[in-house]
Parts: sequence; C-alpha cells; structure tokens
Amino acid sequence: METPGTDSSVPPPHVLIFPFPIQGHMNCMLYLSEMLVYSGFHITLLLTDHNLSLLGSSSNNNNHSHPSSLPDIPRLRVLSIPDCLPADHPRNLDGWVELLDSLKTNACPLYKSLLLDLCKMDVSADGFPAVTCVIADGILPFMIDASEQVGVPAIAFRTASASSVWIYYCIPQLIQSGEVPFRDGADWDEPINSIPGMESFLRRRDLPSPCRLAKNPEDKVLQLLATCTAHSERTRGLILNTLETLESISLEQIRAHMPTTYAIGPLHEMVRAYRSQNNVCAHDKSVSLWHQDCTCMTWLDQQPRRSVIYVSYGSIAVMTQESLIEFWIALVNSGEHFLWVVRSDLLRGEEWTNIRDSLSLEVRKGTEERGCIVSWVPQVEVLAHPAVGCFLTHSGWNSTLESIVGGVPMLCWPFAVDQQINSRLVGEVWRIGLDMKDVCDRTTIEKMVRAAMNGETASEIRKNAHELAKMVNNSVVEGGSSFENFQRLIEYIKSLCKRNVQ
Repeated sequence: METPGTDSSVPPPHVLIFPFPIQGHMNCMLYLSEMLVYSGFHITLLLTDHNLSLLGSSSNNNNHSHPSSLPDIPRLRVLSIPDCLPADHPRNLDGWVELLDSLKTNACPLYKSLLLDLCKMDVSADGFPAVTCVIADGILPFMIDASEQVGVPAIAFRTASASSVWIYYCIPQLIQSGEVPFRDGADWDEPINSIPGMESFLRRRDLPSPCRLAKNPEDKVLQLLATCTAHSERTRGLILNTLETLESISLEQIRAHMPTTYAIGPLHEMVRAYRSQNNVCAHDKSVSLWHQDCTCMTWLDQQPRRSVIYVSYGSIAVMTQESLIEFWIALVNSGEHFLWVVRSDLLRGEEWTNIRDSLSLEVRKGTEERGCIVSWVPQVEVLAHPAVGCFLTHSGWNSTLESIVGGVPMLCWPFAVDQQINSRLVGEVWRIGLDMKDVCDRTTIEKMVRAAMNGETASEIRKNAHELAKMVNNSVVEGGSSFENFQRLIEYIKSLCKRNVQ
C-alpha cells in the first residue's frame, strides 16, 4: 500500500469520517480510518460528545485528544459534536430513530459550522491540513448534503450487509407489489419475489424488521431506510464492508444503480492483514462503550478445543426477561460449556442478577460448572480462540463477518434491522450455521445448540465455515478483491481531493 506523493502544491488528503453514533458503526468506520491513515491520509474521526465521554474523555468541539479507548495512531484525531439529546436518553435500538431525528434537526447545523472551520485552515495547530473529503454514514444523508453545501465532496458508507442495503433500496417495489406491509394472516414462509437476485431463497420472515413490522406503506422507519438508501445514488460513491464473492448478487444489483460502489471488507481483517504484512505494531483497540472483561480469555484457556458456545446479542439489542430465561435454561440443559455476554442494558427494565436468583438450584449449579457470564468481551479475540466451537449471535453484520473470518459456525437468533437477512444468508446461502429466527423456547434452543456443536450437522457447517474463512482471508491480501477495491477507492478519494482544492 503506497503513500501519496509529496508534491507540495497539492495538500495531502484529509478525510473527515462521521459514523452513526452507535458502537457497531463506529468500530467499522474506525477500521476504515486506520486503513486510510496507512495510505498516507490525515483522518478526523467525528464522534458525539456523549459517546466520547463514554470512551473516557470529556470533549467539546475544539477537543481532539485521543480517548484511552481509542488507538493512538499518527495522523488520526478525534473530534466531537453534541447529539443534542438528554444524557439519559436510550441510545440503543429503542431510541435510534429519536437519535437520528436529533442529529438531523439539532446537530447538523453544528456539524456544518465545524466543517466550515476545518476547511478554512490550511494547517491546524496540530499539523492537520484542511478537510478535503467526507465519508459519512449512509444513514446520515443530511450530513452528506451539508458537506456538499460547504463544498466538500462526500462519500456514503453503509456498515450493514450489501444484501440488506439492496433490500432497503427495493422497498418501493415491495410496497408496489403488495408484499409489504404484510397482509393479515400472511404466511411468513412465503417467498418474496420483488427483490431481484434473491427470489430463490428470500422469504417474508427474512426481510429486515422494518419491513416485517410496518403496518402501512407510510411507516416512518420503513420510509426512512428507503430514503437513506436511495440517497446514496446521489453521492460521490458508496463504500460497503463486504467482499465480492460473499455477496456478489447484491453487489451486482446495487452497482446497476450506484456504479461507484467499493466492496472493501471485512475491514477488521483488512487492518489485521496490513499490520501483519507491514510489521505495524498491533494495538488491538476498537471503540468499546463497555469495559471488556478479559478474564473470560483465562476461562477459555481452560476449556477443551471446540467445546464452548459463545453467546452475544451485540451492542444495542434488547430483550425481555422471558427470552433471557429461555436462553439461560436451554444453555444449561444443553450440557455444553458457554461463554455468555450479558450487557448491563440488555434487558428492558430488569437486572439480570435478579433473574439469576430466581432460577432453580439446578440451573444455577449448571451455570457455575459450565458457564462464564460477563458484561463484554474482546469479540474478535474470543472468536479466534480454539475453545470456541460455535457462536450464538444476533446476526449483526460486524459479528457475522468476525465469525466468518474466524471460521466459527453460527447459530443465529436475529433481533432487528438487517439481522434477519444476514441469518438467512448464514443458514441457507452460505450454509455455515443454523437460522433460529422467530423462535425463543428452551426446548428448540437446546436442540439447536446441540446440533450446532455436535454430530453430522455440526461437521458440515464447520467444514463450510472453514472453507469460507479461507476465501475471505484471501480477499484482503494483495491480489484479493477487497485489497484491489481498496486501492481503487484510495485513488478515487485522491482525485476528489485534488478537484476540491483546485
């Protein structure tokens, strides 16, 4: 990977990167930031004050110190703006629409003012040149428009799977065909025919949750996602954290409408591969809004190879007390060892410790003997551990990619947004796991845990997962599709920056 030239007449590219302020989006775009730094760019990563404070550093618009939870990388600085929500607002899936509305209505003018200031400075006090390009989260189209209004070219980045992006783009067709909203009494296993390229495997129940939940065509969330996705047609380009061979059908369809689309994932593996090949000291840090309990690694060290089922529902999913109890009893009854991530905000209105105390002595004893329950873990490291035999996951895209790279089969229990289609890809298209969507009873969960960990089914999906991991790992090294797409993206950003300063 080459560094841009030293022509003094052309300022070095300086890209401002603005993720939607939830952990999965921030992590993904931090990896992109690091890769762009390795390519010689200056990067400003823009977070919200709320999240920057959670990362261990108080912040205001003029603060660009690095929080302790973020890597200290040369030419990468962190700035922040307020999200303009009360401190106690739930910034999870229950409150993400309000967060988006506040960013659009209240924070966007602040962003525009900050960007104007960053464009005026030839060189700032910390040696950063003027911003010459913006890469903003694709679900922040108003930030992309604000960037262009200031005169800075902007590229969209969608952190979800290409397949979900393609479905969101096709929401108008789903509505026109009458397939969405679902009619009363609809068969959820009925095939969907309005998504080109997916007719052979897509069912009603595999559509993203906004399609499943909408009661009328004007549903706010449904229209919001359709509008955000259609907006990417009007941006300078679209970046996706995926790879050509993994989602070739969806990428082909997307490029028919958005030709300047770059598939450059999995980004976390791109970063790891670059560090390894160029002897870059690995800092192994990501954006974590929770304290990582690394004692789980010691516990894993004590378990036999492929004997542990790792359980995590991601960073923003929430669940009911009843669902958690069903999973808990099923995990214990399966007889398998399990490492279970239970975030402090996982449950709606209930402390999980209260639930633990209400369980039977048998379940509590089984947990003590075979279980390890923690609040958060270094997930990439966990998935690379030889003791892990399966990942019971919510099927978020970051988690899905991390499991694929680790060659770990999945047991999918999708919760919301793109997770339903991701779990269908895992179970039906790639055949590297089992899809357990729309099921939450202890008997079924126990049965599927056993199937994913032992026997003929486990052997098949383990073999498929191993083969897919090799294919994905090959994509991020020189000559691989993601590596080459990233080189093209670098040259494209340089061209935008040069035009912007002329």
